[in-house]
Amino acid sequence: MNDSVRTWPALDIHPVSELLQAALVDYDASAVDERSADDWRVFFTSPSERDRAAAALRIEFPDATIEAIDVPDEDWAARSQASVRAVRVGNIVVAPPWDVPAGPVVIIIQPSMGFGTGHHATTRLCIDALQRLNIAGRTVLDVGTGSGVLAIAASLLGASRSVGIDDDADAITAAHENLQLNPQAEATLLVADLRATDVGSADVVTANLTGGLLISAARALQDLVARGGSLVLSGLMAVEETDVLAAFPAWSVNYRSEEDEWLCVVISPPQLPISPTAS
Repeated sequence: MNDSVRTWPALDIHPVSELLQAALVDYDASAVDERSADDWRVFFTSPSERDRAAAALRIEFPDATIEAIDVPDEDWAARSQASVRAVRVGNIVVAPPWDVPAGPVVIIIQPSMGFGTGHHATTRLCIDALQRLNIAGRTVLDVGTGSGVLAIAASLLGASRSVGIDDDADAITAAHENLQLNPQAEATLLVADLRATDVGSADVVTANLTGGLLISAARALQDLVARGGSLVLSGLMAVEETDVLAAFPAWSVNYRSEEDEWLCVVISPPQLPISPTAS
């Protein structure tokens, strides 16, 4: 192999159970090549993160075969272009640049070493939720924006202001590149940690994270939602639903959807009591 060819750290995992899928979200996985339902190649942001995941997963799932490998970049690019196709969710089509069909709302996303192409269940669930919320003229904040697909979708659905934040600078770089592929969209994309920055409140806040992160960041997420607004939670699995919702006491569940054990829940803050009119 030519030493100049870039490689990506990855794990070949078989079989992939639902519990193992949930465990993967605790690591900085960049992408997943689902070669079959229970045979995955999982890419990571760095060799050290790949090795950390491998060591922990081998202990937690001793019956699974977990092999650390380095995949040539050219192989990943070829496979991506061969397999990724447009995905339709309601009136929105999320498409790679080489497969752009006609549709009411089309979002072009360049597949890369990151999630957010529309092929993961949680992305689809969030896109569906945004359409159900009728966000035209409202402000939207996407926490953990990744590829920027939800921030772009919010803009194209008529949001008066769409902001996407992520604590990963590489993700924001990719999101900016995707925004350029969709010149009809307007969004502000920032490198920021919601627990350490003031990005203001929004009418609709989307958080497609993990069950654990939703719980640990619950207070910060609640503070981001404007009065009368909605919080879209995803990235959690059905087995985590009770614990995640318990982190948002007194919040009302307005909508719930599920796909392949992944959930999206739209919740709203408790209504403030109306002060009695002074006599």
